[in-house]
Amino acid sequence: MHTNRLAREKSPYLLQHAHNPVDWYPWGPEAFEKARGENKPIFLSIGYSTCHWCHVMERESFENEEIAALVNRDFVPIKVDREERPDVDRIYMTFVQATTGGGGWPMSVWLTPDLKPFFGGTYFPPENRWGHPGFPSVLTQIADAWESQRDQIVDSARDIVEQLHKSVSIAPRHSGGAAIDSTLLDSGFFAFRRTFDTRLGGFGGAPKFPRPSVHNFLLRYYARTKNREALDMVLLTLREMAKGGMHDQLGGGFHRYSVDERWFVPHFEKMLYDQAQLATSYLEAFQITGDAEYAGTARRIFDYVQRDMTDTGGGFYSAEDADSVIDPAEPRRKGEGAFYIWREGEIRDLVGEPAASWFAYRYGVAPGGNVEHDPHDEFAGKNILYQAHTVEEAAAHFDATHEKVQLAIEKAGRILFEAREKRPRPHLDDKILAGWNGLMISALSLGGAVLDEPKYADAARRAAEFVIARMYDERTGILLRRFRDGEALIPGFLDDYALFAQALLDLYETQFDRRHLDLAIRLTNKQRELFEDSHDGAFFSTAAGESSLVLRVKEDYDGAEPSGNSIAAGNLLRLAEIAGRADFRESAEKLFAAFGSRLSGVPMAIPQMLAASEFRVNEPRQVIVAGAREAPDTRALLRTIHTRFLPNRILLLLDSDETRAALAAGSPAVASMRPLDGRATAYVCRNFACQLPVSDVGALAELLQ
Repeated sequence: MHTNRLAREKSPYLLQHAHNPVDWYPWGPEAFEKARGENKPIFLSIGYSTCHWCHVMERESFENEEIAALVNRDFVPIKVDREERPDVDRIYMTFVQATTGGGGWPMSVWLTPDLKPFFGGTYFPPENRWGHPGFPSVLTQIADAWESQRDQIVDSARDIVEQLHKSVSIAPRHSGGAAIDSTLLDSGFFAFRRTFDTRLGGFGGAPKFPRPSVHNFLLRYYARTKNREALDMVLLTLREMAKGGMHDQLGGGFHRYSVDERWFVPHFEKMLYDQAQLATSYLEAFQITGDAEYAGTARRIFDYVQRDMTDTGGGFYSAEDADSVIDPAEPRRKGEGAFYIWREGEIRDLVGEPAASWFAYRYGVAPGGNVEHDPHDEFAGKNILYQAHTVEEAAAHFDATHEKVQLAIEKAGRILFEAREKRPRPHLDDKILAGWNGLMISALSLGGAVLDEPKYADAARRAAEFVIARMYDERTGILLRRFRDGEALIPGFLDDYALFAQALLDLYETQFDRRHLDLAIRLTNKQRELFEDSHDGAFFSTAAGESSLVLRVKEDYDGAEPSGNSIAAGNLLRLAEIAGRADFRESAEKLFAAFGSRLSGVPMAIPQMLAASEFRVNEPRQVIVAGAREAPDTRALLRTIHTRFLPNRILLLLDSDETRAALAAGSPAVASMRPLDGRATAYVCRNFACQLPVSDVGALAELLQ
């Protein structure tokens, strides 16, 4: 068996390639020095451990002795886990997208020895097919070009990096920038309205990816304008997603995306960041509508994460793979979705009649399978579970009582779930990332408060303490990005600081431990020190001084994950209100100025920044509750606040003289706020001009309307 340098790494993705015949190096000085010393180009391969096509390219090419020999002879091969090093991924993805018009993973890029890119793509098949050149052919042509046209390639790569630098430069456009006002936010709403699928939800056609940042903006736009169309776009999308095969109907949680327009056939990997953001969307829909279906979907997401994606110490794992073993007797043969799909006969054998027929009708199970497929693929004769009919429709169809059908279907679901748990599980990427954990902490904090569910609140707090204890250096103020197998490593990026600071803020506003608020402030200070462009505004994704990076980028695209700049904007505005920090407000204003042209020109690219703009445009309310933290009257007031969708507010709890004095340092008006007549009391204010304090939950509810 081959063993290469990746065997010394902690990343699950790098370890997957530790026994390839390709002589992989991790990203670092050893590889760079070899490339410079031998004057060889670098072959950089970037992916992640739960990436289906990364697995395919490994099986076809990186495990192939002849192809590996070509790579080893002519190149210095480097493997990068994009989830560990999003900074490296971002730079070379920018190059691939600019030069090919697309991107994705696995990403394949060839670099000069000084790390400048000159050729790139994504997946390459092992031979010419589907209109794609074969990987060996590409390797041979690039090696020949390097030998015969080296100087031209080096000059071209230098020019490419200069052009990329210009393309990613973001600074205030004083002549072309736009005011951040309600008109700009209207433009954002209409941009999403134009691409909305009015029949099936979502924005655009197949494949359909969940993009919760869009929900975040539209729900906040609705809260300010009362434009019902903005709300309805989100609600339809959430309902249709929950009905589809992209939603794990047995185990909870959501798969990465749907290959079709109706959310039916998923790409089966499950990512932590999707679970976190979608749980938040469903919770906010529940706050607005009171519809228990939205709350139920959020609960199933949380239960899945706590069951299958939580470390014993409380942190959250990154992802589960799309692929898994089809037959335990052939452990090397895997298929996408094998863990999740069913033959109709399996269901009948496990569940029995009439429940099997009722379950099949409810979840769209067909005797010959319900997916159009190649007769030789893993979907042949199998079914993806989706909500084809309601329980009410099933009861009517079979002329049975609703209660009897519902109980039978629920029992059948439990039987099938238990049977599924005995199958070979998909690969689990068990690294713990600070930023992604921040997203999940925010979601669970909200879930604990909105659903009045202590286990979710406890999970949020445990995860925060995990990150603080194992991934944060209190002495230096440095947050580390990745923890795995007892080791924390890689200085955090902007996303890590912003998302974890947001999590601490959300945790404070639901559980009121002032340590979390204080740390959010310290992390934001450190974030400004490490990443802020003090001249032109906004934040770079990476700290200064990293010599291996040929570009320093200000990321703004809110895609599958929100950008660090968008989250930072919201944090700065919230903390400016809570802590009275004029410097935080100034940083936020400079950030909005830097991205003003983007906000006005391509609002669909940055919906999370539009959501932060809603906080800025819609003057926030301060809600201050004075009372003992665990007292029933205090909890009743807090419950009244948490069950309502109030996105443009900050929430403080004055539960002791010490806390009052500490918070008064940033917000002097709170110094005089106390319980009245021995009862917990709420103060609702704008710019700390407050309405009459109330102790009755009904009166508070009226003030919050």
